[in-house]
Amino acid sequence: MAGYKSDFLNVMQERGFIHQISDDSALDDLLSKQRVTAYVGYDATATSLHIGNLISATMLYWFQETGHRPIALMGGATSLIGDPSFRDDQRKLLTQETIDENIQGIKKIFSRILRFGDGPGDAFMVNNADWLLKLNYVEFLRDVGRHFSVNRMLSFDSVKLRLDREQSLSFLEFNYMILQGYDFVELSNRYECRLQMGGSDQWGNIVNGIDLGHRMGTPQLFALTTPLLTTSSGAKMGKSAKGAVWLNGELYSPYDFWQYWRNTEDADVGRFLKIFTRLPLDEISRLAALGGNEINEAKKVLATEATAVVHGREAAEEAAETARKTFEEGALAESLPTITVPASELARGFGVLALFVQAGLASSNGEARRALQGGALRINDQPVSDERMTIGDDAVTSDGVIKLSFGKKKHVLVRPS
Repeated sequence: MAGYKSDFLNVMQERGFIHQISDDSALDDLLSKQRVTAYVGYDATATSLHIGNLISATMLYWFQETGHRPIALMGGATSLIGDPSFRDDQRKLLTQETIDENIQGIKKIFSRILRFGDGPGDAFMVNNADWLLKLNYVEFLRDVGRHFSVNRMLSFDSVKLRLDREQSLSFLEFNYMILQGYDFVELSNRYECRLQMGGSDQWGNIVNGIDLGHRMGTPQLFALTTPLLTTSSGAKMGKSAKGAVWLNGELYSPYDFWQYWRNTEDADVGRFLKIFTRLPLDEISRLAALGGNEINEAKKVLATEATAVVHGREAAEEAAETARKTFEEGALAESLPTITVPASELARGFGVLALFVQAGLASSNGEARRALQGGALRINDQPVSDERMTIGDDAVTSDGVIKLSFGKKKHVLVRPS
């Protein structure tokens, strides 16, 4: 549907968030006439969200900015099972204590993205443990389970993938989609929630909830999903040499987060500026049109703005300044990522390849060796050419650290403890 009446769907369309909508004309009409409540669900399987979750969290941000009420639903109960969608095996089962700790970590991230409070347009966070853990199993089967067709559930891509590969799908996991569908009905009844948003991999689960709501007498419910985000070269977003790109600064530093965006492929700059920053579209168009070396300035803007959304403006500008000093002035910036090693171990000496692996700059000795052979490894800004070299405490500079560099953009300080 081209050209929406509602501000929210126009923003979603202009910024590239829309993959599927269950009934776009009816949803557009609803959004243009009244304040609507929508939610995104997040299972608390880690103490942090990651870049993939930032897309849906940003949808909630724009939902609030265009006058509506967002809900961040924490899966305190569903995390006890784990979403089986498009996984090859069952998730590790978590304890309730671990899940509660993870939710506290996730709350800190949302406090930067949404405005929480008691006003009519303020965001709020709820936990599906409040209703799912109180269910009577037999009553639930009779009142809710009878509305689900096993034949239809078996047709979902997320289930078919496991069955086609002859990989076990436990009854526990099979129940996940029933519980997620029931969440939508419960949020509709409790908070007049009409819209669920999420990634395209959640389409089947969301539609399940819409169908359940129809059978259980809720008002019409709606789904809106985003495309699976990949880079122009086809790589799935959210992975780095250090693993997942977390939104928690303790797991993935603001500086590393800034660098992740600074290394964006040229062809992705405009698209990522639309999705991951709050810059006006005309400014984004100007930045995306830059060519040659000037595109690097657009990447720095992307890095700073995306980092400001997640870590705050001060941390973003500090990361940008650290990068400037390190790359443009060759200075040693104290806010570079740092690891500590026991002074006694450093006195005995580290193999150069092992030290780069321990610092997270290489995933294996083989990768470090190939980088060394290509002239990409440096210690204290000096090239390393001998893979059998041992790094000892004599490499510690007057600043009290050893600076490791992998290429021009990846640096880690090693500090003896």
